[in-house]
Amino acid sequence: MSFLAVPDFMVASAADLAGIGSLVSAANAAAAFPTTEILVAAEDEVSKAIAALFGAHAREYQELSAQASAFHSRFVQTLTGGAGAYMAAEAANVSPLATFEQDLLGLINAPTQALFGRPLIGNGADGAAGTGQAGGAGGILIGNGGNGGSGVDNLSGTTGGAGGAGGAAGLFGSGGAGGTGGSGFVSAGAGGAGGAGGLLFGNGGVGGAGGSGGFGGGSGGVGGQGGLFGSGGAGGVGGSGDDGGSGGVGGNAGWFGNAGHGGAGAAGALNGGSGGSGGAGGLLGAGGDGGAGGSGEFGGGAGGAAGNGGFLYGAGGAGGHGGVGGSFGSGGSGGDGGGSGLIGGGGVGGGGGNGAVSGGAGGAGGNAWVLGAGGVGGVGGDGGISAIGVGGDGGAGGNGGIGGLLAGNAGNGGAGGAGGNGLTGPDVAAGMRGGDGGNGGTGGAGGRATGLFAAGGNGGAGGTPGNGGGGGGGDLSVNGGAGGNGGNGGDPGAGGAGGSALLGSHGANGATVTSGGHGGDGGAGAAATAPGGEGARGGNGGDGGLVGNGGNGGRGGSGADGANGSAGAGVGAGGQDGFGGGNGGAGGIGGKGGALAGNGGGGGAGGDGGTGGEGGKGGNGQAGSDGGMGGTGGGGGQGGNGGAGGAALAASGTQGAGGDGGQGGDSGKGGSGGRGGAGNPAVNDGIGGNGGNGGNPGQAGGGGQGGSGSTAGLTGAQGAMAMDGGDGGAGGKGADGVFTSDGNGRDGGNGGDGGLVGNGGQGGNGGTGAVGGVGANGEFGSPDGAMGHNGGDGGNGGRGGRAGALHGDGGQGGAGGGGGDGGKGGDGLQGTDGIQTPLLANGKAGGQGGAGGQGGHGGNGGSGGAALAGQDGAGGAGGDGGNSGAGGNGGGGGKGADGDQTFGSTPVGNGGNGGNGGAAGAAGVHGDGGTGSSTGTDGADGIRGDGGAGGAGGNGGTGGAGSTVESRIGGDGGAGGNGGEGVNGGNGGGGGKGGNGHTVLPGSFSQGGFGGTGGNGGNGGAGVGDSAGNGAGGTGGKAGSGGNGGGGNVGGNGGDSGTGGAGGGGVSNHVAGGGGTGSGIRFGDVSSGQLGGTGGIGGDGGTGGGTRHT
Repeated sequence: MSFLAVPDFMVASAADLAGIGSLVSAANAAAAFPTTEILVAAEDEVSKAIAALFGAHAREYQELSAQASAFHSRFVQTLTGGAGAYMAAEAANVSPLATFEQDLLGLINAPTQALFGRPLIGNGADGAAGTGQAGGAGGILIGNGGNGGSGVDNLSGTTGGAGGAGGAAGLFGSGGAGGTGGSGFVSAGAGGAGGAGGLLFGNGGVGGAGGSGGFGGGSGGVGGQGGLFGSGGAGGVGGSGDDGGSGGVGGNAGWFGNAGHGGAGAAGALNGGSGGSGGAGGLLGAGGDGGAGGSGEFGGGAGGAAGNGGFLYGAGGAGGHGGVGGSFGSGGSGGDGGGSGLIGGGGVGGGGGNGAVSGGAGGAGGNAWVLGAGGVGGVGGDGGISAIGVGGDGGAGGNGGIGGLLAGNAGNGGAGGAGGNGLTGPDVAAGMRGGDGGNGGTGGAGGRATGLFAAGGNGGAGGTPGNGGGGGGGDLSVNGGAGGNGGNGGDPGAGGAGGSALLGSHGANGATVTSGGHGGDGGAGAAATAPGGEGARGGNGGDGGLVGNGGNGGRGGSGADGANGSAGAGVGAGGQDGFGGGNGGAGGIGGKGGALAGNGGGGGAGGDGGTGGEGGKGGNGQAGSDGGMGGTGGGGGQGGNGGAGGAALAASGTQGAGGDGGQGGDSGKGGSGGRGGAGNPAVNDGIGGNGGNGGNPGQAGGGGQGGSGSTAGLTGAQGAMAMDGGDGGAGGKGADGVFTSDGNGRDGGNGGDGGLVGNGGQGGNGGTGAVGGVGANGEFGSPDGAMGHNGGDGGNGGRGGRAGALHGDGGQGGAGGGGGDGGKGGDGLQGTDGIQTPLLANGKAGGQGGAGGQGGHGGNGGSGGAALAGQDGAGGAGGDGGNSGAGGNGGGGGKGADGDQTFGSTPVGNGGNGGNGGAAGAAGVHGDGGTGSSTGTDGADGIRGDGGAGGAGGNGGTGGAGSTVESRIGGDGGAGGNGGEGVNGGNGGGGGKGGNGHTVLPGSFSQGGFGGTGGNGGNGGAGVGDSAGNGAGGTGGKAGSGGNGGGGNVGGNGGDSGTGGAGGGGVSNHVAGGGGTGSGIRFGDVSSGQLGGTGGIGGDGGTGGGTRHT
């Protein structure tokens, strides 16, 4: 070996210097161009001189840098060469020394090797791997034992081979380690034992680890014994397998040294291996700790017991901790602490392992011998949640160790482990009970004091109990959907008793918890899904443990809403009633409080009732059927009762308060009534169907009874009743009038009444009246036109539905139907012509035009529905009255007969008169407002129809021809017809045209006839109403043309214009008729004819309409 670091240092320094030179060269190269080729700032001489100066300096620097770089390279080469020379010289010097050492040892070991088979100085040989060969012994004087070889693997057979033992050391040296056990298909081989340490100085070897096996792992090897001055070797760890292998026992110490610790047990798929025990101390030294137990699904391994301390002086070792148990197992128990020597304290007990089924018990504390304190007991392991959902019990705490005979306090007991909580809530299957909580572990007892003035150990505290798990929520496929009950709480662990003492103080008893282990809450009941289904009950709360509160009851499931009623299927069929909502489920009962302390659990709230279904719509009437009545809405479901509160069972003074009762469920809403069907004329006279009545809300659930206890629990609140819903259905519309029957519109259906808290339905609108038919025209034998048929009356609106007794507004009344328009009057027949006889010379009067039919009355609006606790419904609007039909036209007057040609013979006839117009119908009446807590508003009045127009007057007949003896005057025109009565009066008919004067024959000396007088204009119709208009008077008839004069006579004069008719009398708008226009005739060519006839007098104006109030 090198005793100087010069070669290595020189080589490293040379490398660093080479790196520095490389970096400097790179920097110089990068700066060369920018510094040697400086740009000139300007073209003046000064700038050029400055640039040249700095460039010259830079070039000089580059030259110096190149020289320095060359020197640096030579220096690095020299340094590297020196380092190589040093290394070569040192290697040459080392080789003779190594040869001398080997030769000297061979000379010394030869006699002992020959006599005893082992060298005097040197380490033992290691055993071959995979053979289980033991390690060789170390030199007799100085040397470590060889390590044992690993065991033979036997994966196709049953058991693996054991590992080889470690070789023993000589006078000075450590024992060899044991070999690992071989693997096996079924079970594995154990680990080899550790070799003993040197007789004078040296530690024992470590035990070999156990091999891995299919069903069981191998045990760990025992630790080697320590020398006179040496510690024992640690035990080997166990091998893995379904059942884990146990740990090896720790080696004992020599006179002066600590004992070896026990090996840890291996974890197993099924069960964990137990920990190995600790070795014992020698004369002076501590005992070895116990090995920890391995974990396992079905049980953890126990912790190893600790070794005792040295005889004269030494504390006992600590016990090993128990292994953890899985879902199906308990935790392993802790190992006991080791006892002490004459002087020294007892070891601490190992803690119990946690386990799902139960926690392991803690190990006891080690006892002291003469002078020293007793060891503290190990704590118990905690319980978990087992595979079946139950909380595991906590393990008991270990007892405290006894104190020394002369002096030393006793050890305290270990605390008990906590109980596990039961499986709860979402992790619990639907409808299943929650898991019970585990009990707390008992605290360990305090150790007993044996010294005169020593104190006894305190008892360990009891473990905390586990809480019960909550029940699973309800599912309709399990137990009818009921919620699972809550699990019961566990009981607390009792505190350990305090240790006794002679004259010193006694140990205190361990504390016991005063709260915990509460019952689990009940699961909620499932809500119903089928229409009208009842909600499931909630689960009961679990009972508390000794000091726990009772769990709360689960809430009841909600009832399902009721199904809606179907609409009426047949003609006019009523709608089906809605189905009632389902009742809410009852709340669960609260759990009882603990016997020592704890409150009762609260009762679960009742489930809400379902909403009632709506009533079906009534079927429409068909071919004369009445509209069907809407179905009644279904009643809301009853809310579930709250669960009773749990009782508190604790004695007076510590008795808990009773649990409060659960709140009742809210009631469901009532369903709405169905709409009434529309009326049809052929069934039940076409009246619209009544709306269905609304359903009542369900009954609210009652509150649960409070539990008993030191203070009685409160009774749960009553559920709330629904304050809306259950409205009445609207009434159907009445059928419209048909002319083939009476033509009246039919009444609308009444609105349905609301439920207890519902609004009334709106009344149906009345049907519209039919239009009146046209009157027949005049005919032979009955020349006057027939009156037009009256329009049908509008139907009355339906009554609004009544509001509920507790809440709601009344329904609005239906609107009245409009009246139908009146039919037109028939036309009068044309008058016949006059005959040339004195008695029949005048033309016959035309037939009177038929009066127009009256418009139908508007229907009355329906009354509004009454309301006891809300707003009354408004009355429906009245229907509008129909318009009157137009009057028929009067027939034309017949033609007057011609005058006779003889002197003084037959006179000329006059034309007939025109017919009169028809009158209008009456208006509808408004609907009344509903009655109740406040009066509803009245509906609007209907509007009256307009009057019909008067028929036109017939034209006057043409005047007869004049005779050769004397001239004749043409016949007078017929009078115009009167206008009809209405809001706006009808206009009077025009006056008939006057007859033309007779024409005198040529050569005659007779004067031509005068034109006939124009007919009077018809009277205007009378207006009706507050602002009625009056009809205008008819226009006067046009005068007849004068006749042509005879030969030699002067032609007849044209007739005078007719006088205009007088305006109708009334409130306003007196409009007189215009006078007829006279028509003159030219004079004759031969002789002067007679003067033309005087123009007809215009007809009088019709009488103006008077004001009428209805």
